[in-house]
Amino acid sequence: MTRKRAHGIERREFLKQTSLAAGGLLGAPVARAARLGGPRAVSIVLDATHAVGPASPARWAAEHLQQSLGARGVESRLVRHVGDAPARDLVVLAADPLSAPGESAFALADESFTIAQEEVAGRDAVIVRAPDPRGHVYALTELADRVALSDDPGTALAGVETVGQPANAIRSCMRLFCSDVEDKAWFRDREFWTSYLSMLVAQRFNRFNLSFGLGYDFTTGIRDAYLHFTYPFLLAVPGYDVRATKLPDRERDANLEMLRFISDQAARRGLQFHLGLWTHAYEWTDSPDANHRIEGLTPGRLGPYCRDALTLLLEECPNISGLTIRTHGESGIGEGSYELWRMIFEGARRSGRPIELDLHAKGIDRTMIDVALQTGLPVVISPKFWAEHLGLPYHQAWIRPTELPKRERGEGLFARSAGARSFMRYGYGDLLDEQRRYGILHRIWPGTQRVLLWGDPEFAAAYSRSAGFCGTQGAELMEPLSFKGRKGSGRRGRRTGYADARLATRHDYEKYLYTYRLWGRLFYDPDAPAESWQRLLRRQYGEAAEPVQASLAASSRILPLVTTAHTPSAANNHWWPEMPVHMSILDASHPEPFTDTPVPKRFGAVSPLDPQLFASADDFARELSEGSPSGRYTPAEVAARLDRLADDAAARQREARSSAADPGSPELLRVFVDATVQIELGRFFAEKLRAACLYALFERTRDQYLLASAVERYSHAREVWTRIADITRGVYVDDVTYGPDWYQRGHWADRLDALERDRAAMASLRVPGAVAGADAERSRAWEGAVLAPSERPRPAVRHAVPGAFERARPLAIELEVSGVEAVRLRYRHTNQAEPWQTETMVREGGGWRSIIPAGYTDSVFPLQYYFELALATPAAVVVCPGFDASWTNTPYWVVRQRR
Repeated sequence: MTRKRAHGIERREFLKQTSLAAGGLLGAPVARAARLGGPRAVSIVLDATHAVGPASPARWAAEHLQQSLGARGVESRLVRHVGDAPARDLVVLAADPLSAPGESAFALADESFTIAQEEVAGRDAVIVRAPDPRGHVYALTELADRVALSDDPGTALAGVETVGQPANAIRSCMRLFCSDVEDKAWFRDREFWTSYLSMLVAQRFNRFNLSFGLGYDFTTGIRDAYLHFTYPFLLAVPGYDVRATKLPDRERDANLEMLRFISDQAARRGLQFHLGLWTHAYEWTDSPDANHRIEGLTPGRLGPYCRDALTLLLEECPNISGLTIRTHGESGIGEGSYELWRMIFEGARRSGRPIELDLHAKGIDRTMIDVALQTGLPVVISPKFWAEHLGLPYHQAWIRPTELPKRERGEGLFARSAGARSFMRYGYGDLLDEQRRYGILHRIWPGTQRVLLWGDPEFAAAYSRSAGFCGTQGAELMEPLSFKGRKGSGRRGRRTGYADARLATRHDYEKYLYTYRLWGRLFYDPDAPAESWQRLLRRQYGEAAEPVQASLAASSRILPLVTTAHTPSAANNHWWPEMPVHMSILDASHPEPFTDTPVPKRFGAVSPLDPQLFASADDFARELSEGSPSGRYTPAEVAARLDRLADDAAARQREARSSAADPGSPELLRVFVDATVQIELGRFFAEKLRAACLYALFERTRDQYLLASAVERYSHAREVWTRIADITRGVYVDDVTYGPDWYQRGHWADRLDALERDRAAMASLRVPGAVAGADAERSRAWEGAVLAPSERPRPAVRHAVPGAFERARPLAIELEVSGVEAVRLRYRHTNQAEPWQTETMVREGGGWRSIIPAGYTDSVFPLQYYFELALATPAAVVVCPGFDASWTNTPYWVVRQRR
């Protein structure tokens, strides 16, 4: 559940109260810090009741701080009492929360902390207070981070005054194993794990998910089966002669020891460790090239074996705190196999620990949730945030028509997820029941951003706020490079895909340190001070830090906007916006992989991932030609926004290049190349969207002027793609692999031929005659609407969002706005299976009013709503609230039930 700031106190006021409670004043520590100068050494005192044990995460954090000081040449020591510290040392004291005589400790939320400069026993000290071990870990790693990234480590701890309070209860990061070629190296590397897990907890993730069995969607075509059906690769279960072929016992036992080491190291740092077991199929069909098979199992023995294997695994790895499991057909188990899952879940219950069951949401129904709840274990359901991609930082207003519930029952393994529960495939579905007895964790999938550097603080903060949507518990990030080398496509060499050895990092995650920092720290606190990420940029980029941040922020917004407005496939298996397959604008018969896109399967017909608020190219052409605007955001507006983002990012990158001490350094080259690719992708999609809109208008009019304009935009798109191919040639390898099929691998240069063929086919079209007169003027006006759309009007609106509603009682919605001819209220339960309702609002006095009827509020779900405003001048329809100038807000309002 969402953590509230202690007593609703703002950061500085909260710090002031904690400092005053200690008998000091907020301004005094700064003077003491100035008096200190650079300390010759630091003494770290662990005085908190939960910090004194040798296995305490707080003790690990103190040792981590000590290592950071030593790495920067500052002497340090761990001592038991303040009096044991040498007189010249600066004391860092990890203490319990404050309490006045006769009073309880000052209220601090779980995982929160304060850092203040105070006097202790007549000497200057940095006082760290927290209510639990994890809070102390965050405080001490904050100090270590300041030391590591400071220009002057000797004074890095002087004057530190800050408070941390978590906004989201779960802040998780997932790493998945899906390639024996590419993943065995990091899985078996103990030094990798100690540094990687330290990085995660320092960025305030509180959970780590190591997942197996997610590389394949089905049980066919299996080539790389290593750790896919996980248990036999880890355990010999007594009473079962089950084993993975071609796997020596010594290697199996080493895998278990490695898993125990990883989970122990996570716990030592205060990280929850979740194990992802995504596959429970043991037979591979149509898989002649599988490198391993499972022997010794039959269908009747599968349930007891998995139950007993799971119990044994949890016994062998006592620091596993949760399990992530998919129960739909891609697990290899037919949907509706409740008794089998009941038996498997029993294996977790028998551990005697409160193992959290995290159930992937696709295809899930109330019966499956009840089976999990009946174990008495904590249960969390984890829906996809934006299908298998990264969209804008709000929850899509509606899912695509293809995902809506089906009347017919699905077939085979997918009886529910391809039928009545199809709407659970790519979003929160109907999980937001206000009476739910389970938690909800939103999982951010890696289809949009895989290889290229990403980093936008405002965007990440907005995602953090959306992670608590309707009282949900938080979010899990599937990290960069997820699915690299899946399905047997792994290549030896660097996982980051660099051909240029200068750009390689020691560990793959080190390329994305800024990405992890933003997601972790802003999931923890969306209002975190900018200094907490800018110090890393200053260390990496020096004088170029500020323009690098601005350039990367603008370029990082490009592909999420494309994903929201235009998604040929919700599956990351098929749609890779960083290196997309070029879908034809003209010909729906081309062999594209987009099985879940509408017919005709061509670029202009592609649905937005949020079709409630965005229009496709074909829809926009129809609305424009018929004079019936819907108020949805158009491809023309999206294209204009993409161009602005690209131009802003390019301008700030030029500043960075001119201000950098060494613009050719590997650190800057990595960010320059990846930001430039995203800049050019923005320009490419902008031009192709325009070409698709103009071509759709041409199809309606057969006006060769519109066709010529479409060809011109398509030619610009081809020129942009040629630049992308040139930029990446020699930087990235010729075959960047995220799967074995042609659309899952390759290089940007590979995509050029298909693009040129489609452009040339459009250019070769011949249209008899020409449109003249009024029709010609109309065509030019339409061209202008595509190439230079008017700025969307933003009428002044006064609206008070109801604080809550009473179930089964009418809810009045009121609005004050001038310059409109009509207002429509669009509302819906927060249930993605349901359609939106429409109510024409009535003018009353100086405003507009509508009633959501009692019959509709008699529901277990919250309500969401927005307005459609029909403007008089200029004649237009706009949605309200819609997006603000940043496009990072939620474009609708939500009202929850009064408890």
